[in-house]
Amino acid sequence: MNSNAKKISWKTAAGIVIANMIGTGVFTSLGFQLEAVQNTWTIVLLWTLGGIMALIGALVYAELGTHFRRTGGDYIFLSETIHPLVGYLYAWVSLVVGFSAPIAIAAMAMNNYLRPVFGETLLPGLIFLVLIPIVHIFSVSSSAKFQNGMTLLKIGFVLALIALGLGYSSTIDTFAFNFTSTWKEEVLLPGFAVSLIYVFYAYTGWNSAAYIIEEVDQPKKNLPKALIGATLLVMVIYILLQLVLLKHASVAQLAGQVQVADIAFGNLFGPNGAIWVSLFIGIQLIATISGYAWVGPRVTYAMAKDYKLWKPLAKVNANEIPVRAIIVNTGISLILFVSGSFEQIMLYAGFVLQLMSTVTVFSSLKIKKQEGFKTPFKPIPQLIYIGFSVALMGYLLIDRPKESLAGIGILALGWAVYALDKKIK
Repeated sequence: MNSNAKKISWKTAAGIVIANMIGTGVFTSLGFQLEAVQNTWTIVLLWTLGGIMALIGALVYAELGTHFRRTGGDYIFLSETIHPLVGYLYAWVSLVVGFSAPIAIAAMAMNNYLRPVFGETLLPGLIFLVLIPIVHIFSVSSSAKFQNGMTLLKIGFVLALIALGLGYSSTIDTFAFNFTSTWKEEVLLPGFAVSLIYVFYAYTGWNSAAYIIEEVDQPKKNLPKALIGATLLVMVIYILLQLVLLKHASVAQLAGQVQVADIAFGNLFGPNGAIWVSLFIGIQLIATISGYAWVGPRVTYAMAKDYKLWKPLAKVNANEIPVRAIIVNTGISLILFVSGSFEQIMLYAGFVLQLMSTVTVFSSLKIKKQEGFKTPFKPIPQLIYIGFSVALMGYLLIDRPKESLAGIGILALGWAVYALDKKIK
């Protein structure tokens, strides 16, 4: 991938990050959080902490990406800095849940949001899950054009929701705003930690551009710009959007519900307005599915070049697109789509992805001579991320052992596969 015609700008790279981050989580997580915590300051703190952690991660991945400059993301970082087994486990996790689960969850959520239009059917999510990856089998330029268009639509829609939500007064008497001091007790609850998992899942995608660094023009300059700029923008959008949802609905209406945006804007604009909002939330998920369908197979492709078991997936077309890896990733997404529940997939994917990203952040501390971007105040941000993440995963193991152990089981299975595999010499 050496031709400039096969390179993308920092804006497209940032667009991939934004599209992958703004997916289902920001429109669905609040309902689950309100089952455990109800104070508005607590909710703002959750999304601020998630944003800070994502920003630290973006800084670290900018450092790792500009140091190694090879497509494959964590697989490359972990294989080179810690051990090939660790890199292999990450690629395994990426294949099984890392990129396939967000696609499946986006397709599930799409069906939920399009239900007022299409009724009880799996077809909308199923059709887009299968068709969107086809866009990415031709060339980098065609992928970039499609992704840019869908991302602009997504950003425009979300900004419009925020502007309308902030501009209009609440139409209900018991909206969910609660600015009392109860947040001091809520932050100590196990439910606060579990709520952070939902928030961290919503921020998933801040590292997306690092996986396709060979496709980014002038990566030393443009990768940090894309990762950091996109993450900051999404952080602001997320906090504002939560305030809008809390402003236009009550805790009783939102707690435990998936379609929280539908509920809030239904209160504001009535049933017909809610249908339009629901329709556009479903449509904007096209960009999310597209972003993960573009990025995810690159990790599988990077591993396939190194290991015999996966070697058939290393084959590329004339434009150096890993078509077979795209097909396999899509197939796994399809399996998750038809077999899992929304919350369970989110939780077990969230735990194992949090674990692997923590190991990757740790791996940056093993780089002695940095070539490229360097994380400011290193190693303080890395240590903050690792400490915070370990505590969070500990809480989740206690509160949701089934889903957490399922994530660990995925790693154990990957280890067994690694033991049977052989590296290509």
